[in-house]
Formats: sequence, C-alpha cells, structure tokens
Amino acid sequence: MTVDIEEAPSRPPGPLAGGPRARRGRRLPTGWVPYLLIAPAVVALLAVLGYALVRNLLISFQEFGRRQLISRTTEWTGLDNYREVLENDRFWDSLVRTFVFMAVNVVLIMVIGTLIGLLLNQLGRAMRLVLSISLVAAWAMPVTVSTTVFSWLFDTQFGVANWVMRHLGFSGYEQHNWFGSGLSTLTIATLLIVWGSVPFVALNLYAGLTTIGGEIYEAARMDGANAWRIFWSIVAPIMRPFFLITSFLEIIWVFKAFVQIYALNGGGPDRESETLPVMAYIEGMGQNQYGTGAAISVLTLVILLVAMSFYFRLILRQEREEGLPTQTATAPVRSGA
Repeated sequence: MTVDIEEAPSRPPGPLAGGPRARRGRRLPTGWVPYLLIAPAVVALLAVLGYALVRNLLISFQEFGRRQLISRTTEWTGLDNYREVLENDRFWDSLVRTFVFMAVNVVLIMVIGTLIGLLLNQLGRAMRLVLSISLVAAWAMPVTVSTTVFSWLFDTQFGVANWVMRHLGFSGYEQHNWFGSGLSTLTIATLLIVWGSVPFVALNLYAGLTTIGGEIYEAARMDGANAWRIFWSIVAPIMRPFFLITSFLEIIWVFKAFVQIYALNGGGPDRESETLPVMAYIEGMGQNQYGTGAAISVLTLVILLVAMSFYFRLILRQEREEGLPTQTATAPVRSGA
C-alpha cells in the first residue's frame, strides 16, 4: 500500500525561528510599560512612608503634647517648634556629635571591610568558606540581639571586658562602668556598628574582585608592581563605583543609627551620647513633646539630604567622566565643528 504525502506549504519563520517577529519580541519594553511595572512598588512605598512623612511634617507645625493628644485638639504654632529647636544648644551639640560619629564609623567600616574583602580574594577555598560564614552570621544577626550581647560584654558587674582587663593585669576594672561617659558609650556603639556593617562591604567587595581577571594581576607583577601598587593602580580604579555607592549607603545607615545608641545607654549619661535620631525620640516619645520631636526629625532629614546632594554630584560627575570617551567616539562628526 502506497501512501501519498503532500509537502506542507512553507511558512515564514515565526518567533521560534528567529525571524523579525522574534527580534521584535526581545526588545525592551518602551513607553508606559516600565512605569506600569514599577507602579506597585511606588504605590506601596507612598502608602507606607508617604503618609508618615506628611503626618510628621504637619505635626512639626503644631503644639502637640499630652494635652492635645488626650483632648484630640489641633493647635497650629507655625515655625515655633523649629525656632525652639534651632535656639537649643543641645541640638547643635547633637548635630556635631552625629557627623563626627558618622565619619568615624564610615571610615572604619570602609577600611576594615576593604581589607577583609582583599583577604577573602587571597584565601583558599576552605578558609574563605569559614570566613564568609562568619561574616554572614555577624551581618544577619538582628540589631536588638547584637546590642544586647554588647551590653552584656561591657556590663559593670558581669561583663567580659572587665574580666579580660583584670586578667591582663590592669587595675581599676573592678566593676568598671564602661557607659560612664558619652565618649565611651559612643565608642562601644562604634564597635557594634562597625562589627555589623563590615560584612556587607567585605562580601560585596570580594564579589566585585572576582570579576577582575587574574591575567591583569600577573601582568602587573611582571612589571614589578607590589601589592600596594596593584591595589591603587588596578583594583581601586576598577572598583571605584563600588566604593562610591557603598560609602553612600554606609553614610545613610550610620547617620540614622538609633537602636545601637539608645539601647546601650538611652543617649546618656546626661544625654552626652545623644545623636539627632536619639534626640528626636527623647524629645518626642520621652518627654511627650511630639511637635518638637517631629521638627527635629524633619531637620535631620533635610540635613541628610543636603549632605547627600554633594555626594550625588560626585557620583554624577564620575559617571560623566567615565562616559565621556565613549560618547566622544560614537558621536557623529559635523562639518565645521
């Protein structure tokens, strides 16, 4: 028995064949599609933070204390809260203390994190795994838990720090109060913040270093470059975007640090370890002056945005400098230019 098989008519290549339709399907969405995709995140962000920011701004223009809270009355005072805060010497002391505290923490975090990241890149597989697990464990620990641990380490009566100092032969550490001054309290808070933030920098730097080919290091060593020269001439320029954005994130995180300082000693003693976030909480929640606390928080946000504006300009200038050669090479040449 013979079966006749007719040849199927040829069809133009479809999307699976790599034709024009397939190429059109692989293009990135344009027009309103990207905005539609990010709309849920924007709406959620506005719902969670937008209302709180607007409400906080409105309270900063009100006399909002315990009496207004109970009677549910609104008393507008204009800029009186801001005037009172700006005329308070404690605000300016907290402002200076916040910037010094932020600068010390960011420098230590970036330096130590960079050194550990470079170490991870040089270790073998086994030791790299052990160190990476240790870093992840420190970074993943909740802030309240790590703060409790550090409070116990520096406890006056049962603290490990006093026990170590006594066994090392130092005198005067029988029930020594490590939180007896604002400087010592902020020093312990610095240790806590640096300990919890270094893993983020180290692990991300190591991830970036894995993208640098080994032949680049070999060529530099053949030219006689030592480790310090290799870092400044090869690693630092390549990883410059990483250092910029990571420093930017660390500045924000340290500037708004609250739990680590308040949970250690409540901003004490005598409010000597008080930073701007801690001052806003003490004035608002601690003393039931919610209008004053709201004004401090608004000023803190404005100060942070002003400080960050200079950093944004630095990042944008860096991007323009890096993109200038490419734009010059690809730009069309006009006659008479």
